[in-house]
Amino acid sequence: METTAGGLVTARAEVAALDDYGVGTALSGLVDGPGYWTRDGSLAAIERTGRYLAGTWEPSRPDGDPGKAGEGSWARFIGRIGAVALRAAAPSTREERRERLLALLEFWAESPFADPAARLRTGVVRVAEGAPEAVRDERGAAVAVGWAGSGSRRFVELRTGEAEPPSLGTVEEARDVPRGWGSAEQLRRLVGLVRERGPAPWDPEAVGVLGEGTGLGRAAASLALAGLLERSYVPFLDAHEREVLRLKVAEADDGASELARQTSLERLELLADVLPEDPAELWEPGGMRAVAERLAEGWRARRGRRAVVPQRTLDAVVELGLLRLSAAEFCAAFTQPGAEPGLDAPLDTWIRNSEHGPLLTDARWDVVRFQERLHTVVPHLSWVYAELPAGDPVRDGAPGLVRLLLERLEHPGLLLRAGRPAAGVGRTVADLHERFGFRPYAGPERLDVASIDDGLTVVTDGAVDRRGYRSPPKLYFRPAYFGDDERSRTLAAAISDSGGSLDDLPLVEWLRGPACARIVERIESAALPAGAYESNPAASAPEVVARVAGSLGVEEDPAALYLQLLALPAPTDRNVRAWNGWKADRHQKAAAVLVERGLVVEDKRPRAGRKVFLPGEWIHAKKPYQPMEAWKAELIGVARSYNGRLENPLPLPTRTLPELFAQAWALVENGSGPSM
Repeated sequence: METTAGGLVTARAEVAALDDYGVGTALSGLVDGPGYWTRDGSLAAIERTGRYLAGTWEPSRPDGDPGKAGEGSWARFIGRIGAVALRAAAPSTREERRERLLALLEFWAESPFADPAARLRTGVVRVAEGAPEAVRDERGAAVAVGWAGSGSRRFVELRTGEAEPPSLGTVEEARDVPRGWGSAEQLRRLVGLVRERGPAPWDPEAVGVLGEGTGLGRAAASLALAGLLERSYVPFLDAHEREVLRLKVAEADDGASELARQTSLERLELLADVLPEDPAELWEPGGMRAVAERLAEGWRARRGRRAVVPQRTLDAVVELGLLRLSAAEFCAAFTQPGAEPGLDAPLDTWIRNSEHGPLLTDARWDVVRFQERLHTVVPHLSWVYAELPAGDPVRDGAPGLVRLLLERLEHPGLLLRAGRPAAGVGRTVADLHERFGFRPYAGPERLDVASIDDGLTVVTDGAVDRRGYRSPPKLYFRPAYFGDDERSRTLAAAISDSGGSLDDLPLVEWLRGPACARIVERIESAALPAGAYESNPAASAPEVVARVAGSLGVEEDPAALYLQLLALPAPTDRNVRAWNGWKADRHQKAAAVLVERGLVVEDKRPRAGRKVFLPGEWIHAKKPYQPMEAWKAELIGVARSYNGRLENPLPLPTRTLPELFAQAWALVENGSGPSM
């Protein structure tokens, strides 16, 4: 095998011309900092490192070295190269990326990294300025492969003698490399099979095996079996890749979000030993199912197993377009709330300094996880209650989640965000002394800004920017002490009505309020038969449907549909048929009765998803907000935005659905119903 310093080294002529600029992307999620991988010979640097350690490559000048590949995290592949091999064999890997992965595997097979008898170590060494990047003698060799920060370098070392090998400096940490799948023979065989037969066939049943074994959603399980792909695998998935994995764009994004919290090392460890001893088994029936079983076992050992929820529920949650949680994380908050980050234990939080001003924090950043769940599950609790069927594990878990949240809110050490002062209340802490007193906040560290702490409320001054502008004060509160007392009323009166998407107080108040309690009571009452929906008034409010039918002189179906059009924000044709268990002809027949009676009008309206509407004004809205009739918007409390559209989130409900159906019909009965 011939080489020159700086040249790409390979035994295969067709790979010799390979531009390795895309290697970092092909390895994304398995290495740190894929942006550090350039077209300057990353693949060659890995091969030259192995050959330098083995003594089969010599730099062209005395102070030369093998070169750099990324920031050095590729050294973790030693003993874990199976993760790269799985991605190289996966049918969803686009060809230009597969070629780079196969080239890496070919190099690897010829290196000491694939030799189980090689005495290898990796670690961190502190080097002196001007020290060599690589050293070698009869005892062995060591090569610096990346920076570890503060003058320290990551290194790989091969010992060939009995004595300690030469060192690049003072070793700060060192460990023997793991031994796993990926002998030279296995790597050569896998590469040969892929080149001869093409990638391993995709097996949707293997996705099901992994999902059942772990609780992962279908999309996340698909991405895991394709090599634990994640969003920095850019461009993420093209149309062909999604077709192979049988994923829509939203599903693929949600699956990537579900897998996003793993580190590159965790991904490597999960995939290191999932391939079969003989790679040819991947092309045999059931080969990928065996991979899925091994991956599921490793996942459970590290992360446990989430409760499996119906795929239709996961699909419905994906359609919500949640920003903070994946669909599976959202469902897990309901099915296993006590195991979720931020909810698994009482949380102590405090305020510390940051370059952007005071910041709410805790020992492990669990406050971020807590707020992700608080701000996602509470606004969508009514959706779970209304649009999932009785007996669904996510819906059935809502009462337990609410109780756990209420328990966590009673912890005295929990400090959350209340918001900013209302207009006219004050622009600095000094303006708020009369309301909240003069005692300063005393946390683990002294704040750089003025503060107040009255036991319930903490106020901190904003930070001053480069132009000298001070941002408004921030208000925090301890929910354990918030209730029906003077301090709480003072806090509530001081907060801006406009609120903010990050403010916690409105969500805490609703969780402790009567509407939430009645929704929980409805779910726990088992008033609905399994499979029935609260959004179907024939199931949830049959007495109201009977009154409507009797008053209008119609059958039950038109009466139920009329109540849905009156009260529900999105009674699309698809939703109504799902809630009511109707086929299209039954739905159309009920709608025709309402049209004939003049109760609704037929029309085509953007983003409505239906053909019949209440008479009167229609208010438009852009995604993700819901357009609807003005009469209905007033009934459920949806506020118009500055432009007259419905571009504000749906408010937290003040009634259960049976109560809302009854209220809507009462308005119609007393002459206050929708009119032209």
